[in-house]
Amino acid sequence: MKVSKRKCIDFHTPYGIAKFMTFNGFIDKHEHFALIFMNAHLREKPLVRVHSECITGDVFNSEHCDCGNQLNEALDIFSKIGGILLYMRQEGRGVGLYNKIDAYALQSVGIDTFAANRMLDLPEDSRDFEPAAAMLKAMGVERIELLSNNPDKSLALEKFGIVVSSMRNTSVFQKEKNMNYLQAKKEISGHQINIKRGTKNEA
Repeated sequence: MKVSKRKCIDFHTPYGIAKFMTFNGFIDKHEHFALIFMNAHLREKPLVRVHSECITGDVFNSEHCDCGNQLNEALDIFSKIGGILLYMRQEGRGVGLYNKIDAYALQSVGIDTFAANRMLDLPEDSRDFEPAAAMLKAMGVERIELLSNNPDKSLALEKFGIVVSSMRNTSVFQKEKNMNYLQAKKEISGHQINIKRGTKNEA
């Protein structure tokens, strides 16, 4: 996948001024983008967060997941030490918003997040991280430190030619409503999460 830089502007946020960078050449036709703090793309090994779109969590602060919390944590870290946010337009692990809400309905009666997708004849995770690697290459970034609890993201980026020299775990944003969700990510998908039973909120 040959991706090139399209436009880059200074973008003012509560976390400070970032560069908002758009790109040409995505085969999936999605409008993925990057937010770059403190010119981190010019560093030899920038800290990078590959964040998949989550309307319910990122916009409406859903208690059913930890996506919005992880996004805000990454932006806070980047505002202090610099970093790159790659925002991937892959809602619901790639199945879309409406399908995700259908899966939520199943999760509300105790079905885990991955089994819920299977019951709807959907893939457990259909995200493609090649566009993330392509964006980094378009910025001239070949080696990174990855901000994530998900080892699969590291493997996916390595597959597409990005060297992940180290990983930095995100915090654990444990809530009353997302316990089963976090447990499934840990036990089924291998996320590096330390869950404390009997605790309503840990962040």
